[in-house]
Amino acid sequence: MSREINKDTQLCMSLSGRPGNFGTRFHNYLYQALDLNFIYKAFTTKDIEAAVKGVRALGIRGCAVSMPFKEACITFLDELDPSATAIQSVNTIVNDDGVLRAYNTDYIAVAKLLNSYQVPHDAVFALRGSGGMGKAVVAALRDAGFKNGYIIARNEKNGRELAQEYGYSWKSDVGSLAVDMLINVTPIGMAGGPEADSLAFEPEVIERASIIFDVVALPVETPLIRYGREHHKQVITGAEVATLQAVEQFVLYTGKHPDDALIAQAATHARG
Repeated sequence: MSREINKDTQLCMSLSGRPGNFGTRFHNYLYQALDLNFIYKAFTTKDIEAAVKGVRALGIRGCAVSMPFKEACITFLDELDPSATAIQSVNTIVNDDGVLRAYNTDYIAVAKLLNSYQVPHDAVFALRGSGGMGKAVVAALRDAGFKNGYIIARNEKNGRELAQEYGYSWKSDVGSLAVDMLINVTPIGMAGGPEADSLAFEPEVIERASIIFDVVALPVETPLIRYGREHHKQVITGAEVATLQAVEQFVLYTGKHPDDALIAQAATHARG
């Protein structure tokens, strides 16, 4: 049975150019399961300054931030956690009595996954893509101690800038590079997208690697992840990133950490 909304109910929200349902379903499932007096709602806006000021003025407890607001919101915030400072990009705002603190739980999630899967720091990686999520992954790799890597991007300007900022090399394609880990941070393989059935890397490139990491969260098994499993590679999925970063947000907002079984239930519900 759902808890009744009352004057003490705390609101958490998201701001996105294209709101989705994953966060809303994930957080509300956990609020109900843990009997917490919270509610979560997704929003979009054409005025990021007014929206952030509204978070402060209305006492909204937490706000997830997606593209195109991850950098634009920073000037209106009070404090940046090291996770946001590392990439100058925000995906989570926590309101503590009018003080807005910013985090990047994508960065935190990637760092935790690299550690939990015990990916060796001497692994050479090739990361395809140069957008905002790419920055979070590259920063997490650098800060975890990965010294050797390549940014694979067709846009030379963006690819070179990202590579140089974090001390890696740029290539337009993987070609014959010998790499241990392949990372996809492009929309290739995303459900409903124009390349939903495509592999982010050529089969021969995948077969040379030992670790496959795809940040695309839907579907859970992207073509790249499926191919990696079929060829007995270690895989790290975008579904894991999406769930872990949402858990980090949930803990920041509520101070509660659900157990693994409940997290898995919430993630399944959110994707359904």
